[in-house]
Amino acid sequence: MAYDQGHNPRTGQPVGDPVPHTDSAALDRICQAAAAAAPEMATTSLNARADMLRSVAAALRAEQDALVALADEETALGAARLRSEVVRTCVQLEMFADAVVEGSIFEVVIDLPDPDAQAAPRPDLRRMLVPLGPVAVFSASNFPFAFSVAGGDTASALAAGCPVVVKAHPSHPGVSRLTGRLVADALAKAGAPDGVFAVVHGIDAGRALVQHPAITAVGFTGSLQGGRALFDLANSRPDPIPFYGELGALNPVVVSPGALAQRADEIVSGFVGSYTLGSGQFCTKPGLLFLPSGHGLDRPLADAVAAASIGPLLNARIQEAFRRTTASFAEVPGVRQVIPAATEPDSGAYAVAAALLAVPANDLIAHPELLEEAFGPAALLVEYASTKELLAALDRVPASLTAGLHVDPAGEAELTAVLLERLSARAGRVVFGGWPTGVAVTWAMHHGGPWPATTVPLHTSVGVTAVRRFQRPVVYQNAPEYALPPALQDANPLGIPRRVNGRITTAPITG
Repeated sequence: MAYDQGHNPRTGQPVGDPVPHTDSAALDRICQAAAAAAPEMATTSLNARADMLRSVAAALRAEQDALVALADEETALGAARLRSEVVRTCVQLEMFADAVVEGSIFEVVIDLPDPDAQAAPRPDLRRMLVPLGPVAVFSASNFPFAFSVAGGDTASALAAGCPVVVKAHPSHPGVSRLTGRLVADALAKAGAPDGVFAVVHGIDAGRALVQHPAITAVGFTGSLQGGRALFDLANSRPDPIPFYGELGALNPVVVSPGALAQRADEIVSGFVGSYTLGSGQFCTKPGLLFLPSGHGLDRPLADAVAAASIGPLLNARIQEAFRRTTASFAEVPGVRQVIPAATEPDSGAYAVAAALLAVPANDLIAHPELLEEAFGPAALLVEYASTKELLAALDRVPASLTAGLHVDPAGEAELTAVLLERLSARAGRVVFGGWPTGVAVTWAMHHGGPWPATTVPLHTSVGVTAVRRFQRPVVYQNAPEYALPPALQDANPLGIPRRVNGRITTAPITG
């Protein structure tokens, strides 16, 4: 039998018992159970749905110590980072619970009948978002909690009223299994229908999950190659389904001459701290830093990298890909090594040395092979001699999740406007004067971007509007009051905000 085996990145030794892969018969039973649970889940009260999410958060908090200890063994991300991630996951679940009760996520719109409307009488139209049905969620390797079994995709799908089947990541199978048990128990105690949540393991199970007829949408966080393969599967089904894939990004950051003159030391420390954070294993890592030619920062940057604490990578596959990619970059004509090639550090089985390379902007344009994501502690300085060179190089950079801009606000307004137009066209979030590796879980956050950063740039995988991925609109025309869902009834028994005849209100419809 095939199985997933966790390994400690510090030692390379196995962690815990192997977790068997889910066979096709078991996967079918799980998906059929999710389909059977979908109608009941869709009609649960808003308070009941919110209680489910809060119950999961409470269960994770209660077992935080055990979760963190096991996750640290399987990921070597460190107890402090992992505790923070558990807290983020719980806050995320609770925020979605609050959003469910608040009700605006259902986007209720009511246009009352108007016999005098032009060019024709208007019927009674009542529109709201309803859940799609069972959702498949693929866990990420680099966030064993926030983007894994109980992470944002799971939370937003449950908030939408959808059952969830999670494909666990093989890098942390033990913590995935433990988290899955906690989530399933918490949902059952909160009264969720049977079959509303399950975890499956194995590559074959993941492929079959995307193709199972019961699944109505997929949330994925992972590599471009793996995501594209699953995206193609989702679209090749007899009934294609939406595939919301977050596939990684280069996340360019531009430093203007004015910003460099004003705060070079701050830029050095901020950039190195951001690109080496979590050993460079963030989807928002700034992989490209655009600097004016003659910046003179090679030595400060090298010193800052030498002082950074860089742990082992998550698994042997990531380690091998990192070594291969950075070695190929160093061989490209025009590239110089800001940090000389070093012996691999003796800090863990999957340890690597940080890489920082530099290339003139024109050489980057001539060698697009440099525009590949190096997942790990690597970044490329792109040195431009003029605004024309800078813009030409930026035009070659693939779209990203984020982009950054460091400028002199007093003396570079015109340059700022030109760069903002370029960057906002190619990223879902533009960061001014900061670094992209912190992603706030809020109503306003957009964590997405044009292809190849994500498969659907209209949507986010972080923040309350992530729920929208797993909903679809339904309009009820001239429906009798007794047939309407509570959200659309005249009395507004849920007390949620609704747009009635073009105006937002929580008031009941009278008269």
